[in-house]
Amino acid sequence: MSRPFRFAVQATRATTAAQWRDTATRVEAAGYSTLFLADHYLGKGPAAKAAKWPPQHLAPIAAMSVAAAVTSSLRVGCRVFCVDYHVPGVLMKEATTLDLLSDGRLEFGIGGGWSEPEYRAMGVPFALGPQRISKLEEFVALFKAHCAGEPLDFAGEYVTAHDYAGLPLPVQKPHPPIMIGGGRKRVLSLAGREADIVSINNVPFDPVDAAGRTPRQEAVRRLGFVRAGAGDRFASLDIESSPFFTAVTDDPAAALDRIAGMLRIPAGGLGDHPNVLVGTVDRIVELLLERREIFGANYISVQQGEFEAFAPVVAALNGT
Repeated sequence: MSRPFRFAVQATRATTAAQWRDTATRVEAAGYSTLFLADHYLGKGPAAKAAKWPPQHLAPIAAMSVAAAVTSSLRVGCRVFCVDYHVPGVLMKEATTLDLLSDGRLEFGIGGGWSEPEYRAMGVPFALGPQRISKLEEFVALFKAHCAGEPLDFAGEYVTAHDYAGLPLPVQKPHPPIMIGGGRKRVLSLAGREADIVSINNVPFDPVDAAGRTPRQEAVRRLGFVRAGAGDRFASLDIESSPFFTAVTDDPAAALDRIAGMLRIPAGGLGDHPNVLVGTVDRIVELLLERREIFGANYISVQQGEFEAFAPVVAALNGT
């Protein structure tokens, strides 16, 4: 059985309180399930340019709190917190406080980190990938223990907590939904075992990768890692996908040509890429139904600049 569709917006453009409050209320009114921020901190400068991530004015925790305060049903989250940017015990308390104060509307995204230029600019050591994923594994285990309310006695290689019980307890039981994402076997296997939402993104845009796989084949391969890790849990997982390029348009060829120009790749076949959604409302609905069957993706996050144009898709598929 396929999981019902739901939709989110990742918003990083607000620069004032009024803009942010307005974004949250409009996203809720448009029928989206969740409003996400991102865990990035760099202002304009060489480091941000090297990181290839636009400046984000609002820090996620405070902004999530405001978004929850001005809405009534909208879920809030960060896609995703970097485990290295936060003291584990502090981030867990912030998360459960957000869940409490939002009446159970937090979605807790957590990842192992990826942006070496941002780490370097903020003076955070950038460990090797296996070490970062090991720290993520330990953090997820500690977060679940914190949410259980029992005295903590956790001595990992990277994460430690002793002689206290976590407070406050979250409204959502046994814990707020955990989102973990990535592209490699180890992190996707972890997500299958431990997460409630699995994000399968960053599928390469090359028509064929070094192993001879198309983007569609690579997405199916990644879903296989999740399925193997999840076992009997798989049917209960939301599979999240965030199209990098979305355009609701009656002229898809022109839109795909523009995207191909930005990526410096041929436009042929780009419309079938798992992270591209281009076409009329009806065509995008068809694509999402097809991709849910192939890639399992039922939870679709669109970028802030597209959410109003995309709202008719949300209306057509939400909850189905």
